Amino acid sequence: MSASSTTPAWLLQSEVGLCPCACVGKRRKGRIIEKTTSGIAALLRQTLFSDDIADERGLLQRLDARVKVVSLLGLLVVAAFVRHIPVLLAMYAATLALAAASKLRLSFFVKRVWLFIPLFTGIVVLPATLNVVTRGDIVVPLGTWFGHHLGLTRQGLWSAGLVVTRVATSTSLVVLLTITTPWAKLLASLRALRAPRLLILVLGMAYRYLFHLLNAVSDMYVARRARTVTAATDTTSGRLLVGSSAGALLGKAQALSDEVHMAMIARGYEGDARSLDTFRLRLVDIEFVLACIAGAVATVGFDRLLGR
Repeated sequence: MSASSTTPAWLLQSEVGLCPCACVGKRRKGRIIEKTTSGIAALLRQTLFSDDIADERGLLQRLDARVKVVSLLGLLVVAAFVRHIPVLLAMYAATLALAAASKLRLSFFVKRVWLFIPLFTGIVVLPATLNVVTRGDIVVPLGTWFGHHLGLTRQGLWSAGLVVTRVATSTSLVVLLTITTPWAKLLASLRALRAPRLLILVLGMAYRYLFHLLNAVSDMYVARRARTVTAATDTTSGRLLVGSSAGALLGKAQALSDEVHMAMIARGYEGDARSLDTFRLRLVDIEFVLACIAGAVATVGFDRLLGR
């Protein structure tokens, strides 16, 4: 029996496919709600759950969690009191060196730091560079506005650069602490340093709840898409979807909180964050603390020297 007698003719005919540039036919655009939800979920997972980096054998990963918390918090205080951009740039270069010593990809570390907080800070302080906000010597003229000269002042640019570099340095120190320390060890170290028990409880629960709620949101949208026959939706149905999903998520969060609380009580939870690993100071921890103290003293001294 020949293939032509058993196979339908429409299946043997070749058809014109759609090219990636969409020159033939029309590609369907993705739904903005699903894209936004999946993007936020992927971003938060990447931001919050980086235990694979904390398991590396880098410099900061080998240190005691309590030592890292105290040392990096001390450097944060030093960065808050520095008043010159070159000194802050030197501190930022030191954070890059620590990232490289901790076996972090510099491209990943730089994007992790600059993608949100320093960039947003730069946008916020941008108006302060104008002479209508910060008076001073105009270095970049921008024309006239209602008969007045408009431009960027040297004093405004210096102030904006100081704020942005300070925020970038501080954010880099916080990112180094969080991505090189497992979350359980970080909470246990904060509790060992006499942090309030309620604060540790809220941080631990928020960390876990956020992950579960993100999974719940993703599952709801995947289930709805699997049960939808047509892709044509209007604005009203989209609003109803968002409202019903928010209500369902609130109900799931309430039920999950009750179940988690009863499970914690049944397992003897008393409010303290505990880790299977015990804390112990080693020679490398003492050397790191001494290096941080020496760096802090040198930073403050050089900053005061520039201020004379």
